[in-house]
Amino acid sequence: MLDDTDTRLLAALQKNAHLTAQELGEMLNLSPSQAGRRRQRLEADGYIQGYCARLDPLRLGLAVQGFIQVQLGTHGPEQSSSFARLIRGRPEVTSAWTMTGEADYLLRVYCVDLPSLNRLIHEVLLAHPAVARVQSQIVMDQLKRDAPLPT
Repeated sequence: MLDDTDTRLLAALQKNAHLTAQELGEMLNLSPSQAGRRRQRLEADGYIQGYCARLDPLRLGLAVQGFIQVQLGTHGPEQSSSFARLIRGRPEVTSAWTMTGEADYLLRVYCVDLPSLNRLIHEVLLAHPAVARVQSQIVMDQLKRDAPLPT
């Protein structure tokens, strides 16, 4: 069970994963060692799965962000596993979800340009034998960055 202090610690780390035990302790009215132990417990218990840097896609030359809905023509375990292996191996696909509704998968992709997105769709995704249909949407502007989870 999470108490209020754990919840506040998680919220603080989502905003800044670089916070030291000293800084966390000051924010939470704990000693640095208490704050550090709480962080370690939350990591060990799986509440904190890891830490990462948020990069600017435009500075990296990734000018096109898109969402691609994929519908499979056949839904056996082999087709699903094969498609999952395909998307796990594609660096352009930064996240993927299985979905209810008409589309089986929703992919978030970042590409250098539109021709790169076109190649991903036509030469990779549609070339997969289980894929029946692909629908893409290009992001024009992102109104809200990927936000921390509500705590």
